[in-house]
Amino acid sequence: MKIKLLLALLLICSCKQPKEKKDMTPKTVIAHRGASGYLPEHTLASKAMAFAMNPDYLEQDLVLSKDNIPIVIHDIYLDDVTDVALKFPNKKRKDNRFYVIDFTFEELKTLQVSERFNPKTGEQVYKNRFPKRKGNFKLHSLQEEIELIQGLNFSTEKNIGIYPEIKNPAFHLSEGKDISKIVLNILSDYGYKNKKDTCILQCFDAKELEKIRKKYKSELFLVQLIEFPEETKQLNHFATYANGIGPWYKQILDKKVDDKWTFTSLVSDAHKLDLVVHPYTFRADALDEFSSFDEMVQTILFEANADGGFTDFPDKMVSFLNKR
Repeated sequence: MKIKLLLALLLICSCKQPKEKKDMTPKTVIAHRGASGYLPEHTLASKAMAFAMNPDYLEQDLVLSKDNIPIVIHDIYLDDVTDVALKFPNKKRKDNRFYVIDFTFEELKTLQVSERFNPKTGEQVYKNRFPKRKGNFKLHSLQEEIELIQGLNFSTEKNIGIYPEIKNPAFHLSEGKDISKIVLNILSDYGYKNKKDTCILQCFDAKELEKIRKKYKSELFLVQLIEFPEETKQLNHFATYANGIGPWYKQILDKKVDDKWTFTSLVSDAHKLDLVVHPYTFRADALDEFSSFDEMVQTILFEANADGGFTDFPDKMVSFLNKR
């Protein structure tokens, strides 16, 4: 009888042993320029593919055309992702670059978009991505992309958000254009007005992002992008107008000790100020310090505790998170 009782007690105790706790903290997946690891960046095809991969947000870099249409393109330049040098050779500036702002929307739509390349050498930047100057890809407006995403949300019953970036506002102002005001008006027209809406607005220019909050009274969720190391010391100021920061992921890494990463205080310092942290950019074909994409995600999102990240490969990040 005693033996049976002992076995029963052991069975009960073993059943009560707590399982290994699973980290249920949600992480935000941002499709960087769409599914840019697979299709030319910022094309509608890239955005549709990214949407199907179920990220939380799709990113839109925004530059104004000559007729004040926000164009979804990474830079103020055209010559590293289009055939503008072939179609409009006489429209380059003295620095031999071709600028989006010198073209009307109708002119821009005649250009062929391709995988990113070096405009001086013609060499493709990421050699194992979609072949340069293959396929039929075009530039498009912010309005066109919003309508694609909102239409897909409707037809698929999803709620994937947008993550627009105001590119080089100082350049636009020097050309007599207030890109932020134009973009904010369009976002408002499409229902993106405050923090509960699935829209996060980002910018590298701190003065511009502060202006968006304080002068233009935007109630959107704002993320201050960080490029330079000295900017990581300005978190207290960023917290007066922004809801989050977007640092280069290397600003989070410190050094490896016994084959394990240590980290800077950037994430914890930001969290103390209630700032979310969305580092950039997770690329499966540019791992640098890491042996695999999964290791990169595990290290930055979980060991360093960042809140999400921008990735050229949203399917890989979503897959990793779904397995946890």
